Amino acid sequence: MSEATEGSATSGHRYKAAPAASKASKSETPSSGMPKLEIPAGFREIAEKGVSQAKETYEKMKSVTDEATDVIEDTFATATKGASELGLKMIEAARQNTNAAFDFATQLMTVKSLSEAVELSTAQARKQYEALAAQSKEIAAIAQKVAADTAEPVKESLGKVFKAA
Repeated sequence: MSEATEGSATSGHRYKAAPAASKASKSETPSSGMPKLEIPAGFREIAEKGVSQAKETYEKMKSVTDEATDVIEDTFATATKGASELGLKMIEAARQNTNAAFDFATQLMTVKSLSEAVELSTAQARKQYEALAAQSKEIAAIAQKVAADTAEPVKESLGKVFKAA
């Protein structure tokens, strides 16, 4: 390689050696000929302090963003679980109501008089009203629990933010 840089005739290449660094004055840069500016120490300190503060702010924001992401993930997981529980309860209630309706229809087929049919219908209506009231209470309790459980992580997170502030 030294032959190529020195322009050896045996290799057939005519590369010139890199010129030695010129002794340019400190006020000129070798590549552009522009004067080299010296940044005062005070400006450097301000710039370094600004960069340091920017890094600290970035780290704080990254931490807050990571915490917010965790809270959102927990909230969605809780909401999904609660919605599933609520959906299953509603399916169970629908199944119970359907079975009750089929039972009523079966019993209605066996009546022998109009008064017996009215009595059976009245009993069925009362029983179904009580069942619907109980199912509504259960579904409302589950919905309330889901809402509270879903809001809790957000509430805790906001509490931490306001305490830190």
